[in-house]
Amino acid sequence: MPSIRRMVSMLSETEHQGVQVSAALRGEARAELNRLWARGTEFLGTEVAVLGGAMSWVSERTLVSAISNAGAFGVIACGAMEPARLDEEIRATRALTDRPFGVNLITMHPQLDELVQVCLRHKVGHVVLAGGIPPSTAIRALKDGGARVIAFAPALVLAKRLVKMGVDALVIEGAEAGGHIGPVSLTVLMQEILPHVTAVPVFVAGGLSRGDAILSCLEQGAAGAQLGTRFAAAAESIAHENFKKAFVRAAARDAVTSPQLDPRFPVIPVRALENEGSHRFVAHQAEVIRRFHAGELTKEAAQLDIEHFWAGALRRAVIDGDVENGSVMAGQSVGMVRAVEPVQQIIDDLLEQAEQAILRRKDARPS
Repeated sequence: MPSIRRMVSMLSETEHQGVQVSAALRGEARAELNRLWARGTEFLGTEVAVLGGAMSWVSERTLVSAISNAGAFGVIACGAMEPARLDEEIRATRALTDRPFGVNLITMHPQLDELVQVCLRHKVGHVVLAGGIPPSTAIRALKDGGARVIAFAPALVLAKRLVKMGVDALVIEGAEAGGHIGPVSLTVLMQEILPHVTAVPVFVAGGLSRGDAILSCLEQGAAGAQLGTRFAAAAESIAHENFKKAFVRAAARDAVTSPQLDPRFPVIPVRALENEGSHRFVAHQAEVIRRFHAGELTKEAAQLDIEHFWAGALRRAVIDGDVENGSVMAGQSVGMVRAVEPVQQIIDDLLEQAEQAILRRKDARPS
């Protein structure tokens, strides 16, 4: 019988070997993950094929640089910024990170051409064109200037059209996402688009909050993923503490789309947390429609009245912290936001979850 000292030595050796085996398996899992999203990381120039969703008032220099510094890809939300303001934001972001990041431009912006030139002067490597079908002139100007163009595709026919127009990558975003959304879920969009669009990388978005879910998308052909809601509640997000607390408290079913009472007065669907403001919006629509029927408002005036209800509401929620009357835009993945965490921890969790999923599948395979 071996001595106690020898038994302890044998046990220590076994434990050391176990750690080595575990590290080796983890290395294999990370290598598999890197293989699956290699097209995305190569396109973005990052370690992790995850983009930060561009969120107005939230996706500014602090959060964008934190996402990029963590190995992912931050994206500045230009929104309604004037060219000089965007110039300032790009400079400030560059001062905080030497990693790649992009800029999201709204195609309906009246100064789109000038904003494109700002991006080109700063040699921004990737520009996301959102909010509608991007004009071919903007795509051509960006590509001629050396930038890569990313666009949103809500359907297969548009995805094919955008590829023909020359975009370098696509984002397909499901209705589970926060903010302005389309009508189709990500699971359906992936089945519709991923098997048929292979000429450019396709990133997926909407309702994603875990690494194992991202892994499943990669296995279906996605090049990477875009996350917004999880980052909006990050420690580095400048969003008001009330805004972040609302995310932590919320369940998935609390993130609802803005209602439309009358098809004659269309409402752009926006997903946000239900609150007093959203309840008043329903009452406001009803009153405006009553006034239209009574002849007090023209159809055009009634439509503008409804559209103006939420003017400034996102800023009230994000910056001022009025989460009862403001628009607390959030995706359904808000139900998985358990705490306010640093961006690096969020990225590390995504990697850990994806690697663990790969390891579980390896364990399940017959020997």
